[in-house]
Amino acid sequence: MAKSTLTFLYLAFLFGIELNYLRKSYIHQERSFVSAEVGSSVTLQCSYGTEAARYYWYKQSLGQKLQIISISYKFAESGTFHDEFKDNPRFTVENIDGKSQLSISDLKPSDTGTYFCASGISFVFEFGEGATVSVKNPVLENTAWVRQSESGAVQTGSSVTLNCTVQTGSCGGEHSVYWFRHSGESHPGLIYTHRGNNNECEKSQNTQTHTCMYDLPIKNLSKSHAGTYYCAVASCGQVLFGNGTKLDLESEAVSLSLVYFLSAALIFTVILSVLLAFTLHKMHKRNCCQTSGYFCSNLFSPLEILLLFCDLHYAAVNANQLSRSRRHRKSSECVYSAMTQ
Repeated sequence: MAKSTLTFLYLAFLFGIELNYLRKSYIHQERSFVSAEVGSSVTLQCSYGTEAARYYWYKQSLGQKLQIISISYKFAESGTFHDEFKDNPRFTVENIDGKSQLSISDLKPSDTGTYFCASGISFVFEFGEGATVSVKNPVLENTAWVRQSESGAVQTGSSVTLNCTVQTGSCGGEHSVYWFRHSGESHPGLIYTHRGNNNECEKSQNTQTHTCMYDLPIKNLSKSHAGTYYCAVASCGQVLFGNGTKLDLESEAVSLSLVYFLSAALIFTVILSVLLAFTLHKMHKRNCCQTSGYFCSNLFSPLEILLLFCDLHYAAVNANQLSRSRRHRKSSECVYSAMTQ
């Protein structure tokens, strides 16, 4: 019985530790989009908590699975590289005080992709946000390029179509086009893929290049659609990114402007109604008192006149009745009436 109790307490203790790890994030990688030229260098950083025992670096190329780059232990200054990254002097890893740095020198077009840092504690494995690296080749960009539609502000609930024009160069072969969305809340994520389609491309006879146009329609826009959309093409052994199209949603600003406008219109209408009521009261008082001062005390008050405006149908009927009765009275006689509820 005692042995069973100790086993239960031990498992509960381990289970409590696992739950604590699940609730607490112990890895941090800054979201970033790095654009660099061939031959330059980049350094990617990642911070780990004190609980992390092993550090990992992964690479994900467009349309490909994750590739492990290196594994290093907590107190090791460098890591062990795997697969195609093994014995490659262009890739180095340095670990200092809970931080890991992945440096890539002499960049090549094949280095384009998203790099993730990761760490594992017991049975819990966590990835960082990821950093996307785009390597551009100035020589190839003279024949291959990506252009996107301009950024702009759109309203919530409307629709928009993003355009991407791609020139694939003269190397021939099929190409793939990818759409990414990058917002402040998440790292760039793949949202759509175009495979090579000759129906969308035009071939230039002089330069033997292909110019293709791709559209990304987005309907019923909401706040979740806000962000920067990137168009990328994988062709000729390289990946080219566009400059991005930023969508800003204007929902709250438009609603507040409409509320302010309607409020100002309502206030103006009320003030105008009060002024008209007082003006009409003074006009009736001046005209009728010149005829007979005896009836001046029976004039409508400004409040009664204002209430009279609120019931136009009754006022119209009452006015017709008064106009018919005036035909049988003398022109010098003033007739006053009051509205009763």
